[in-house]
Amino acid sequence: MEEGQIARWVKNEGDTYEANETLAEVDTDKATMEMTALTGGTLLKILKNAGETAALGEPIAIVGNKGEDISALLKEVSANGAAKAAPAKSDEQLAEPAKIEQPQRQQPAIQAETRPSGSVSEQRPASQPDTGNDRLLVSPIAARMAADNGIDLKTISGTGPNGRIIKRDIETALSGPAPLAKPAQQAFVPSTVVGAAGYRDEPTSQMRRVIATRLAESIGPIPTFYLTVEIEMDSALQLRKSINATVPEEQKISINDIIVKATAMALMKHPFVNASYQDKNIRFYGQADVGVAVAVDEGLITPVVRGANLQGILEISAEIKDLAGKARERKLQPDQYTGATFSISNLGMFGIKEFTAIINPPESGIIAVGAAEPVPVVRDGEVVVRNIMNVTMSCDHRVVDGATGAKFLQTFKQMLENPGMMLV
Repeated sequence: MEEGQIARWVKNEGDTYEANETLAEVDTDKATMEMTALTGGTLLKILKNAGETAALGEPIAIVGNKGEDISALLKEVSANGAAKAAPAKSDEQLAEPAKIEQPQRQQPAIQAETRPSGSVSEQRPASQPDTGNDRLLVSPIAARMAADNGIDLKTISGTGPNGRIIKRDIETALSGPAPLAKPAQQAFVPSTVVGAAGYRDEPTSQMRRVIATRLAESIGPIPTFYLTVEIEMDSALQLRKSINATVPEEQKISINDIIVKATAMALMKHPFVNASYQDKNIRFYGQADVGVAVAVDEGLITPVVRGANLQGILEISAEIKDLAGKARERKLQPDQYTGATFSISNLGMFGIKEFTAIINPPESGIIAVGAAEPVPVVRDGEVVVRNIMNVTMSCDHRVVDGATGAKFLQTFKQMLENPGMMLV
């Protein structure tokens, strides 16, 4: 992480707060983190408003005692171009700029003389003053949805732990008989070109910026080639049907779960595909940590199924459901979406037959999975109907040669066409 984007301030200028209360929410590249206060105080001045970004070490607010003179700090921030954090103050000099600091390994990514909470903590929207005993418990995504849709959280009954208001509660309110309309979008600005379409500019989200950077890093330096194979999915579809007939509704599996398992088992048979290029060496991985691309509102995130080769299909399915839910609520922790050894992007559910996916460095490959559709094929001199799925593999040629990638896809194909091969 190099910068964060202020999603919203939970506290307004002049508001007082206690230790562990949430002051703001900050969007990192893949998640929304809560910034919670280490000690009590007053939010004296907001330097970065919602929607603005701040680099590591850049002041975003000044906190201290109510009524304290902060003119010297404002001059210091102004003199430094708001790009350099003010020096630390003693305990007696409470007013100081809150700033974004470099995160520790596998810890939530934002700190601002406060710390983010990896789990949901007590908070209230900025529009609701703290009245003491009536403090609400609300998740960050529920608070944002309520603010976006003009919903008064005091009218919502929380169904989460300890009465916490969660996303489901806001969705229930919105699906009621008279949901409140969303605020009107910003008007379009007329184009300077006669007859051309008007436009409106919206700040680029932190997630979209990181996606753009990562894609540029991948396409430029990585020598990529592509391999496509057709796979008969009838046996895999029958396996899915058989498993789902024996389990409760909430445990039913998808074809993608079977694809993840087949991918993991094939990776263990082809170590050069389950590897990454490291300039002076090639790094081989001891297990298959499979990234599964999940579409979210602002882009794409790839939660990781750790040790998928060691898990059963039901276990994989349950883990993907859990990770995908957290991804859509921006609740994934960094260790849950980083460090994959290989990735899968499946657009079959959208009716896409075939496409190519971009490698996520430093992985050596990714498979793009299309829809399985019934098509006529010739088998033993007769025309029969089979469910055919196209899979295209993007390969990093620095690690994976053409024959290596072809053999991996051959194994992958065999496992889906004869699922029993995943057991040997």
